[in-house]
Amino acid sequence: MSHNAKFSKQVIQKNDGSFHAIARIPMYLGWIEDVRIVFIDGCNFKLNYTCSDAEYAYFEGDFSLETTAICYYYFSFTANQKEYIACKNGTTDNILANTKSNCFKMSVNFHTPNWAKNAIIYHIFVDRFAKGQNDRLQEMSNRVIHSKWDEEPVIGPNPNGKWNVDFFGGNLKGIEEKLDYIKSLGATILYLSPIVLSQSNHRYDTGDYEQVDPYLGTNEDLKSLCDKAHEKGMYVILDAVFNHTGNDSKYFNEYGTYDTLGAFQSKNSPYYPYYKKTANGEFEYWWGMHNLPVCDGNSKEWKKYILGETGIINQWFKLGIDGLRLDVADELTDEFIAEIRKSAHRNKPDALIIGEVWENPMRMNRGYLSSGLGMDTVMNYQLTDALVRYYKYNDVYKLQKVINVIDAEYPEETMQCLMNFTSTHDISRIINILGSNCFNQYAKWGWDLIDSSNEFLKNRKISEEEYSKGKEILKSYLCALAFMPGMLSIFYGDEVGVEGYGNLLNRKTYPWEKQDRELLRTFKEIGNLKKQNDFLKRADLKIVELDMTKIMYERYDENESILVITSRLDKEIAISLPEQYRDYKVIFKLENCDKEHLAPYGAIVLKK
Repeated sequence: MSHNAKFSKQVIQKNDGSFHAIARIPMYLGWIEDVRIVFIDGCNFKLNYTCSDAEYAYFEGDFSLETTAICYYYFSFTANQKEYIACKNGTTDNILANTKSNCFKMSVNFHTPNWAKNAIIYHIFVDRFAKGQNDRLQEMSNRVIHSKWDEEPVIGPNPNGKWNVDFFGGNLKGIEEKLDYIKSLGATILYLSPIVLSQSNHRYDTGDYEQVDPYLGTNEDLKSLCDKAHEKGMYVILDAVFNHTGNDSKYFNEYGTYDTLGAFQSKNSPYYPYYKKTANGEFEYWWGMHNLPVCDGNSKEWKKYILGETGIINQWFKLGIDGLRLDVADELTDEFIAEIRKSAHRNKPDALIIGEVWENPMRMNRGYLSSGLGMDTVMNYQLTDALVRYYKYNDVYKLQKVINVIDAEYPEETMQCLMNFTSTHDISRIINILGSNCFNQYAKWGWDLIDSSNEFLKNRKISEEEYSKGKEILKSYLCALAFMPGMLSIFYGDEVGVEGYGNLLNRKTYPWEKQDRELLRTFKEIGNLKKQNDFLKRADLKIVELDMTKIMYERYDENESILVITSRLDKEIAISLPEQYRDYKVIFKLENCDKEHLAPYGAIVLKK
């Protein structure tokens, strides 16, 4: 009888939502009994002996659990009156081995959309991407229209004291006309910054949820974009801002702009219950910003307006959208988020719900992800920060820790559609982050500026040397990021070298006449390689080597495997492939890289 036999398990979800577990236990351990699948929340289920062969005894059993995005389990059994634990790291008689990091994990009746797993998102700040047909803008109160597409965005308040009221005229028709370009990057998901009528160019201060902002088009234009995207096998996600509205809105109507009786104007307003109040009855404002009154997620009137059968979510999905990104999701209640999921799934059973959560969502004492009743996934600020710190500051420990935590604590279904972004509308452009020394190594986030004053942002421009350095590092960084579990998200223009410090200059217009075509080619090659390897939707992750010079990791399933190797150094390094990878074929490489050497900031991808 071979002592090389190893414990193995299989847990299968049946059509009725219950589960069937099979444990295969090596016979050389002795007389086996009391076999159980044990969940660390306290429940366990006994498995019964079914059969045996020359090397193994087989035990099986059925069980049911409540819906949850993640639960941890191991197997226990007795052999020759000795207790054993079988978990992710093998079979042991160490009863203390059943920690989360060592346990198997599973989801119960929680599934994220298959179309989102391993996908590529193209994240568009709509006013700044592309002008389409009928791009002439009408004059509107408090809005300033740029005369040239390539002008700089306004930083700080304008002469009238207004912030974020300069517009370039990018619109939904412009996006529709560029769908083939977006698809050429390997992208199949469009994530649009807020598009409904609002006070500002960023539109996180909603004026009317029911109509597309006229500078972006019409509700019919949104439907047309969704229809055309679907024809090309693409999906559309809207930014959903349900934590607050603008004060210049039909709901609050502080300035009397609208014909409605607003909450600011009267307690008799039908919208008065929409808003949260302090203990003394005053309106609450988001982070003290007077233009952003906070909505009350417990208000039945507010919930009906957003979540009801004729509510905003229904209206948006009827126009053809496929999912939502929830702005400041951690400031919404768990119950409200759960109702958002129900409303979205009522319209589209495989709708995608992404939450803006900067911290580890599994450690915030919240159920909006772990319960399986709320969001599908989150923006992966944790990974982007760790990868930035690795490339800029050689922080190996942070990157290893974050990868381990995500692997141990996040639901598998969530991991496969984490939003792994190059940069976003809230941080500096990635080429600036990687290429310049204007960032504070000791700040909370790797992209925090040493000086974020308006004067610095107006006067600090990236130099040619910084741009060149940032571009070379970005190619390696992109390769390391792209093949991690989840969705690669490209902030519009990152692929052609759009630069900008801070979260206003990072919102420049897309340079259609001045693209960095070399960088664009790299984005296309990596994006389409990711898309072609469909097995990455379900692949596991293994860190093969991570040190001060390079990252080497494998993505694999039972049939396929790729090995990704990237360098963070500005000089050539030699690499020595572990024996099991030496027969792998090169399927992507940056210039002057091969299976033995990486060029400065080099990268290579190999496949079995």
